[in-house]
Amino acid sequence: MAERTVGVVRRPESLAAAQSGDEVAFASLVDPYRSELQAHCYRMLASVHDAEDVMQEALLRAWQAFPGFQGRSSLRTWLYRIATNSCLNLIESRSRRFLPVDLGPAVDQVPGEAFWIGPCPGPSAAPGAEQSSPAGRYELRESLELAFVAALQYVPPNQRAALILRDVLGFSAQDAADALDTTTTAVNSALQHARTTVKARIPERSQQTTLRRLGDAGTRRIVQRYVRALEAADVAAVVSMLAEDATWSMPPLPAWYRGHDAISRFLDAGPFTARWRHLPTWANGQPAVACYTWDEAGGSYVAQVIDVLTLDGEQITAVTSFVDPSLFPRFDLPAQLPCCGCT
Repeated sequence: MAERTVGVVRRPESLAAAQSGDEVAFASLVDPYRSELQAHCYRMLASVHDAEDVMQEALLRAWQAFPGFQGRSSLRTWLYRIATNSCLNLIESRSRRFLPVDLGPAVDQVPGEAFWIGPCPGPSAAPGAEQSSPAGRYELRESLELAFVAALQYVPPNQRAALILRDVLGFSAQDAADALDTTTTAVNSALQHARTTVKARIPERSQQTTLRRLGDAGTRRIVQRYVRALEAADVAAVVSMLAEDATWSMPPLPAWYRGHDAISRFLDAGPFTARWRHLPTWANGQPAVACYTWDEAGGSYVAQVIDVLTLDGEQITAVTSFVDPSLFPRFDLPAQLPCCGCT
């Protein structure tokens, strides 16, 4: 009889073929978990680049170890164990990631090498993930929000893994312990410490709550107003959308700005000296805007920045501008846009 795990049918003949070296059979077993494993690695590492690299390593390790898979745990738990340990190995080799606003007062430079949080494509972990995954303390979309991912970076790695496995993915204490090669007592202790740290660093109201209250039409109106203001280089219009203590940061640039006056001066002296076009998108379950700057030599607008908007009601409380054109393909965004109305 076929075994069903989290909505995925696992057939004995596929298992046997994969364990005998059939790559197609192995892929058929693993592919249903790829999106959620990728999201898991992103939460652990706060970088889509790192998550992709670790996923490749984890799947290679899984393929090499698959002949020894004996089914003592579900395939899903077994894959999460490999992916989690691959993440932990990488975390040991580098500093934690953060956003510029995490550094305290606005700064112009960061001593040493800085590791920045990056955006994650899309409004959710995977198509249909919220329906098929076990219910945890955090919604899957909520667990990809920038504030949550940033808060996770303050949690020691093993505690971080315990919280994600238990409260996001809905693993039992035993399954989480199996994935982390530890005891349920250790997992529960790590979970309590992690919950305390994260709770102190995330807003009381998640972006998902705000977006539900706004509705799709309300969210679109805000994004459209933001785009119109940017393309008109209308500082007053942009500032009118911002909360009084709103922040504007631009990783990997360390400088950031808080409040209407500072942001107005920044826009006047920086972004609004160039011509821009924009496309709406989604990142970390939040509305976002892909920004293209005019390239005179090429005669087109070229990918430059992805602005992720954090909302409180109809006000924008934070604009996180990720200055990284290499992100655009991951968001299924074009590398350039044609000139419209050029003469």
